[in-house]
Amino acid sequence: MTSNRLRFTIPLEPATGSIFQPTGFPDIGAATFQRPNGDGREPTECLLVESAQSMANHLESVGWDDAAQAPVTALDGLPWVRVLADDDGRFLTSSRLESHRLASAFVKDSSLDGTPMKQVIRERLKLRADTPLDHRAIASAVFALDPLCLVHGVFFAEKADVWPGQPKIARAITAIVEAVDVRAVNSGGVKRDMVLHSTDEGTASKEGYGSIPFHRQEFTAREITLHVSVDRLQFASYGLGHEATALLEAIALWEVRTLVDQGLRLRTACDLDVADGAALAELPKGDILAERVRSGVSACSDLLHDGAPIDVRWIRPKKGAGGKDRE
Repeated sequence: MTSNRLRFTIPLEPATGSIFQPTGFPDIGAATFQRPNGDGREPTECLLVESAQSMANHLESVGWDDAAQAPVTALDGLPWVRVLADDDGRFLTSSRLESHRLASAFVKDSSLDGTPMKQVIRERLKLRADTPLDHRAIASAVFALDPLCLVHGVFFAEKADVWPGQPKIARAITAIVEAVDVRAVNSGGVKRDMVLHSTDEGTASKEGYGSIPFHRQEFTAREITLHVSVDRLQFASYGLGHEATALLEAIALWEVRTLVDQGLRLRTACDLDVADGAALAELPKGDILAERVRSGVSACSDLLHDGAPIDVRWIRPKKGAGGKDRE
């Protein structure tokens, strides 16, 4: 742990058995790599179990209650954008669920009290043509719309005449899961058809019929580790003041501790727990961090306004001739 970065190295182990399924990609499969050891020793076969992008999704997910379609109570008082259908007001999505957060198409193509969100965001972020970006004004405006965007980043990518300067806020928390000294575990199975003993056109495997064998590849490893880095300098660079900076740090650490305490069920066949005997002394307990968040929300009430969800209405974009969206 350093003054500019908060770093945590947390050993993990499979919750059941000793094998796990890493992230896989259609074109390259599992993300294996060789880590140099130096001194002429052979490199060690390693594996990226979970990428920084995927871990950001997992960290954000601990703050969302799927059943309630709202943030968990530990994050009460923090504003967020709730996207509702324009016709009947039903919940669609939110800045906490969308991959691009406040810059999501569902957010920017919505309206707030009749004003297009593209215009609202442009005005609140004080974006002007041929004018340098005011990064502190941008951070302050984002803090009032959804502070978690200052933790996980947001990129306001739009045409220059819509969002001049296309401001970008980098991710302030980075987490990855790596495995060291890995070995492949190859297995397989079969999807059985108990009804049709033979298939023909219309009832073949492409339609989902028949008995279909398949293979799968999992891994075992000597070590599995969650690596986390929280950029305190980035939080301070927003210029929001001590209380807001402390609040953002508390949110980031609360997400990490909550994810660790809940267990990292990354996929069906990748369920990881903190390894037996692992020390988490440098990472405060969840109830302590939740209290820091509550205190921070109270201390920053003037910057967060009332902390209520910001309801916007989304209308499906219309198409003109040729299938192109009409302006």
